[in-house]
Amino acid sequence: MANKRVLVVGLGNMGMSHALAYTRIPGFEVVGVCERRIAKRELPEALKDAKKFSDFDTALKELKPDVVSINTLPDTHADFAIKSMEAGAHVFVEKPLADSVANAEKVVETAKRTKRKLVIGYILRHHPSWIKFIEIARKLGTPLVFRMNLNQQSNGETWEWHKRLMDSFPPIVDCGVHYVDVMCQMTKAKPTKVHAIGTRLTDEVVKQNYGMLQVSFDDGSVGWYEAGWGPMMSETAFFVKDVIGPKGSVSIVMAETAGAVKSDDINAHTKTNQILWHHADMSKPDERIDMTDEPDHDGLCEREQRYLLKAIEENIDLTDHMNDGVKSLKIVVAADRSIHEGQVVTL
Repeated sequence: MANKRVLVVGLGNMGMSHALAYTRIPGFEVVGVCERRIAKRELPEALKDAKKFSDFDTALKELKPDVVSINTLPDTHADFAIKSMEAGAHVFVEKPLADSVANAEKVVETAKRTKRKLVIGYILRHHPSWIKFIEIARKLGTPLVFRMNLNQQSNGETWEWHKRLMDSFPPIVDCGVHYVDVMCQMTKAKPTKVHAIGTRLTDEVVKQNYGMLQVSFDDGSVGWYEAGWGPMMSETAFFVKDVIGPKGSVSIVMAETAGAVKSDDINAHTKTNQILWHHADMSKPDERIDMTDEPDHDGLCEREQRYLLKAIEENIDLTDHMNDGVKSLKIVVAADRSIHEGQVVTL
């Protein structure tokens, strides 16, 4: 079978990781890379044969790729994804799927109509520890309580990157889609309402760089998610991943590295040391499941792209995957609306 010819758009943190992942996977060939400042970009050896473009439309028309990998800022995701699928390409798009729920729905509709595969960058869905975390949470009974956050004390280059991301979305939307998606996988119940608060801690940004949402589900499950970015953020309790049910609780713990891991380290966002499983009936002592032998950030990006290749080659039905992408976006966009309106939003 011929290699799938890939055009990678956007070469920031995630884009470069994905671009290099394709070069390590038999079945893919990176034929083009595209970003606005491509002329100044020093490409790694593995990408030296890829054609360089500064304009997306030109790259798409000239290369006619089999796959387009979209790793740009969220406000371009829907436009690039729709154009790519209309041109016959399968699409990988970083989360969030689009800059609005309406645009996300248009992307999914296009994928269904053109019969192209659309994989959204929910990296935690490919992570062994998070898969195990979700599996255990589903054994805890109903309702569930979700407690999650990811606060990042970002400085220098990372803070510049966060400020660029905040041109599109505040952190509870940009990062929140991951964790709300996890909550939705743990309970198959329907989300019913969202309430959120947020504030801006610096004049350097126009969006709230701190926010916290609460979501309720129709089975009685409830959850909160908190996210803040910036040089002022605290390194205390920046990583809470905790689920409670009638039968006990399960948590991702980083206890052994407390103080050693910085919140702006991208590997810390996915890395876990242990999963702690507590049984409410005390039938077993607390179980500590060791997860130290797990993929790093680049390894996870590679797993996402292998899944895309499998979806194309085996014609996997991605309907649920796409609908889940819209559902999690709906919840976090409602949270953003709740902050601005100062009230609970019914879904």
